[in-house]
Amino acid sequence: MVLKKKKEIQVDAFFLDHQQLEKLQRFSKAEEQNLASLLLRCAQLSNGIQQIQCIKQIMPLVKKMDQNSACDPMVKACLDILGETYFSLGTKNPLKKVLASSLNGLPEQFMTLAVQSFVCCLGEELKTTDVYLYRKVLDNLASCMEDFSLGRASIKNLFEEVLQFLQKSLLDIQEENRQNNGNRIVQTQLMHDLLIAIKVSMMFVQKLQENIQGSLWKHHKSFVWQSMCSLLKSSTNFLTDATLLQTVQTTSGLAVILFTKAMYEPVEELPSLISDLLLGSVKHAGVPVWFVNNCGTLCTEELSDSVLLFLCHGALAMLEWKNGSMGENGEQLLLDIASVLLSLSSELKESSMATSLSRILAIWTNSALAALVSASPNLKIKLNGNSDVIGKLLEYIYTHWEHPLDAVRHQTKLIFKNLLQIHRTTITGFNEKSDPFFARLIKHLLSLEWHVKGKYASLGCLVECVGTENILQLDRTIPVQILDVMNDQSLAPYASDLLETMFTNHKTHFTLSFKDSTWIDQWHDIWVSPLLVILCEGNHDQTTYIIDYYLPKLLKCSPDSLSYMIRILQASADANQGSRSTRGALGALMACLRTARAHGHLELSNIMSSGLVSTECIKQGLVHQHNQVCIDALGLLCETHRSTEIVSMEEMQLIQFFMMYNLNSQSPSVRQQIGSLLRKLFCRIQESSQVLYKLEKNKTKQELLENSTERHPLGILQQYKDFLSSVCDRLFEVLFPGSSHPTRFSALTILGSIAEIFSVPKGQAQVFQLDQEIDSTRVRTLIQCFTSTFEEVKVLAFGLLMKIRDVALNLQDSENLDLLFQAAMDLSTSTKPYDCVTASYLLNFLVHHEGLQRICLGKRVEHNPQTDEDTSVSTVEKNTLSVIKLLLVNVEEEIFQAKKSLLQAASSFPMYGRVHCITGVLQQLPFNNLTLVTEWKEMVARLILMSYRLSAVVSPVVQSSSPEGLIPMDSDSESVGRLQMILHEIQPQDTNDYFMQAKILKEHCKVEPEKLSDHRPVENICTEMRGKERQTCDVTAQMVLVCCWRSMKEVSLLLGTLCKLLPSQATSEPSDGLITVEQVKNIGDYFKHHLLQSRHRGAFELAYAGFVQLTEMLSRCNSESLCKMPEQWLSCVLEEIKSCDPSSTLCATRRSAGIPFYIQALLASEPKKSKTDLLKMTMKELMSLAAPLNESSSVIPQVHALNILRALFRDTRLGENIMPYVADGIQAAILGFTSPVWAVRNSSTLLFSALITRIFGVKRGKDENAKKNREDLRNMLS
Repeated sequence: MVLKKKKEIQVDAFFLDHQQLEKLQRFSKAEEQNLASLLLRCAQLSNGIQQIQCIKQIMPLVKKMDQNSACDPMVKACLDILGETYFSLGTKNPLKKVLASSLNGLPEQFMTLAVQSFVCCLGEELKTTDVYLYRKVLDNLASCMEDFSLGRASIKNLFEEVLQFLQKSLLDIQEENRQNNGNRIVQTQLMHDLLIAIKVSMMFVQKLQENIQGSLWKHHKSFVWQSMCSLLKSSTNFLTDATLLQTVQTTSGLAVILFTKAMYEPVEELPSLISDLLLGSVKHAGVPVWFVNNCGTLCTEELSDSVLLFLCHGALAMLEWKNGSMGENGEQLLLDIASVLLSLSSELKESSMATSLSRILAIWTNSALAALVSASPNLKIKLNGNSDVIGKLLEYIYTHWEHPLDAVRHQTKLIFKNLLQIHRTTITGFNEKSDPFFARLIKHLLSLEWHVKGKYASLGCLVECVGTENILQLDRTIPVQILDVMNDQSLAPYASDLLETMFTNHKTHFTLSFKDSTWIDQWHDIWVSPLLVILCEGNHDQTTYIIDYYLPKLLKCSPDSLSYMIRILQASADANQGSRSTRGALGALMACLRTARAHGHLELSNIMSSGLVSTECIKQGLVHQHNQVCIDALGLLCETHRSTEIVSMEEMQLIQFFMMYNLNSQSPSVRQQIGSLLRKLFCRIQESSQVLYKLEKNKTKQELLENSTERHPLGILQQYKDFLSSVCDRLFEVLFPGSSHPTRFSALTILGSIAEIFSVPKGQAQVFQLDQEIDSTRVRTLIQCFTSTFEEVKVLAFGLLMKIRDVALNLQDSENLDLLFQAAMDLSTSTKPYDCVTASYLLNFLVHHEGLQRICLGKRVEHNPQTDEDTSVSTVEKNTLSVIKLLLVNVEEEIFQAKKSLLQAASSFPMYGRVHCITGVLQQLPFNNLTLVTEWKEMVARLILMSYRLSAVVSPVVQSSSPEGLIPMDSDSESVGRLQMILHEIQPQDTNDYFMQAKILKEHCKVEPEKLSDHRPVENICTEMRGKERQTCDVTAQMVLVCCWRSMKEVSLLLGTLCKLLPSQATSEPSDGLITVEQVKNIGDYFKHHLLQSRHRGAFELAYAGFVQLTEMLSRCNSESLCKMPEQWLSCVLEEIKSCDPSSTLCATRRSAGIPFYIQALLASEPKKSKTDLLKMTMKELMSLAAPLNESSSVIPQVHALNILRALFRDTRLGENIMPYVADGIQAAILGFTSPVWAVRNSSTLLFSALITRIFGVKRGKDENAKKNREDLRNMLS
């Protein structure tokens, strides 16, 4: 059962200006509908979909007009407005296509008039001079040429003007791109505009060939010829410009070949010219002068690998390979392209280039197949399976069939499949099944280990050529061998696809060979019986993957085999019940039944009524000791092929039986599966209930009387309601205080699904509403779940409360609200980290209550009375502002006290809890819809200032060279004395006793409790009051460190949140921006300072989390100064690393501390579709530092470089862009082993380990020497 959400279609309406409306009003008639009145009514609609319906009425109305209407000025005015409207609409607006489709049906007598109107509109478009408006004109030109006769006729009339505009647009965009060098966002936009301009130019040449290839334009001084030369020259420049996006270069390769093809004479010699270009053997004597003048760089210079690749692509895509139209020169070009592509395969390692190469090779195989249809005998010999070309292609396939990129693996499979077809074409008339080439391939593939993934797809292709029976004759155990491999998830999809190909082909073979069905037993013995054995006795992973990947395909191929499976398993179910480690026959039966029902191969009611499977049998499955058997039995009840199938009473009773025993499962995966399956059941109840409501509504009274009570729709609906009510009762029962985490997780997950699925949409009857089951006791139960030490329970409880918040908040009286708020404030300053998380969720819940602001005012929070008068301010916004103000006042007071005594702060009022709560409530706020903008600006400024002040207090600890054992010096004299005493105590002892045992500090309590904002004593903190003045503080170095690094963590996350959620003035109106450009720059400098200075891993890792949010925002920002900041920061830190300055504060120990994180964040934020210039520049610098040529140079830059490289090679976000540097990284690591400096050897070892993981992937088996942990030699050396 697949749940699909209906996609709403959004259509932007068009609007006419005042002058156009006046013109239509002048011609429209009130007494009858004419074209003007219809257009006027259409323009007055504000809904785009309604306008589409209106436009569709235009042509029927126009067709009713008589011949003389063409002279009517009303028609001329309406056609003018339609033309203006067409060119004003965006290219993706459905209105544009509907209007074009309607105008395609315009009667002949109106065509001349319509063309005049469109020519006039298009002429105005072509006068555009603003480079940034070219895109709109180009989109309109493309739309005119796509199945729009009126648009194409307009372009023909303005042929030279369009050609001139295309020529001008290419040059202008190129120049604008050059002037904006360094502004990545603007350059990316311009490159995409350039890409469209090239594509439109190609479309123009292809669609209007007859206009270009007239007899007059071939004159070299004609305007058209000069324009074509200009297009060719621009395309050549783009092709060879490595700074452009790869898509632009690829398209330029297509354009160069297309334009050359249109201009070159005689066409028969064009393949020879392209061959000479690819092979670098162009002789100027035989090349036209115009070609040398415009494509000189292709003729005179040695072409780069990328240019060769794109030219090959252009030749394959733009030349005609069918029917042998290019003769022997074309055949030779085909072979030359293959030679060039195969030689490039060992040179192009960058992921995007490797992907392009594989795709172009696949295109080559398609072109070869097309050419072979009418090829000469010579070409057939050269493309035979025994030829050198095919041999090299096979080598490419073996090297790349396990490539890390999915796209390359997919293309490799296509290449192999086409290669087999190429060989079949060359041996037409011979027996394919006995062909030596196929026999050799089969033998080679079967000799490979089954852990080689490429083996499966290749064997599947061969099965389609020679048949399953011929392969099974070589080895009958192949099906069993493949099933044995399916205990590895990475191999299971490949294995199941091969098995499907084989058993489908085998079934087809048997069906054609035998007239009756006697073959089915033999087929079952080969494909079904081994499956049942493994399902009963196989290990958990193997059976799971076989059920997920193989069983559905087998049942789809042969649904009748289900009865055979049930009969075999039912016979042994009683004797083989299974165990904790094996499913047994009962578990196998449940799995088969579940899969069959989910895919529509059986009805549960039928097999239960027929006695094939009993209720007791399903109950045994529901409480089986093997977890997966329980899940399969539950899936049998919950999963159906039709989402509207009615849930029977028996199914509901079995579900209740299941829930009595399985809510406390200790396995997280089992709990997730239970939640997912029950969600499917609830969706089925909801959707089937809507069907029942419709049936009830449409039934007549007579039908209601005739129907039995049991199948009465209202009776079924009542059963649904009672069932869901009993489920909720059971779930709330198990949420008692002290219930286990698994039970709470399961119950809250299921309740959340019920609340979401049975929410009440407007105008729709609902079978069940969770709100009606909620009372104050149950709300209190959910709030108590916030006290769980597991955050996922807090998340689920909060999500459920939000779904029922109207009821939950109404049940909170003012006294209870006050108690909850005070509890949240107390918890926010607890020394237990999970308490502040509880406080955050509690505050996030309470900010939705209208009475919260009154409580905050009672805490002496600054208040603006105007906010109460302004009814447009939402409750959440007002409450959030008040809560943050209160938290901010508290944390500012605590920072002031922490400056005096950080020991006291660590033990009594750690500040991180308050900051965590501020970040939590901020994340709930809709920042794009705020009313109190001025107050929020002030609040943001205060929050940033508070963050800096808090950081200044705690940073000395986390930036210490040994933060784990540091207790800072406090400012008051008594604290100084006590700290000196502690340091003296531990100094002689070179042990870690200090970290295991607290030192008792007796101090006069200098902090007056009433100065703090919370008047209530906080429980569970490490302080004990003695009288009025004496206090005992149990403080360890760990407590101080935890306080400090958690504070740094929360400050970083808060600043990251402010940067991520709040729009900057650079991207919006200055009056709307809540954070200034200067503030963003200061926050960036803050992160830079702390990432490069912190020594404690927890501190710089969490500063990194906030910094990533900032860098991602900067990469999307339109402000040029902000957009360039990552590049500037990166250059500065690389320079500092290289400088070896003795005064540098960069940490050379602790694996370079935060420096790798800092560089990771800057590089990972670089746009994925860009040229990754920052990554290339950084890797070049780091490689030169990691393997220095001068041995006498300082080792510190080398250590930094090795540590940074390790982090970059481990970063998955850099993906395949980092792969081209693996070889240099290995070299640097191995050379580092020989260094006399231990730090270099250590960093080199860590880098080498990271590279091994990057090359081979994570270990796929526990056994280090297992076959599936090996790497193919071809892949390793490629």
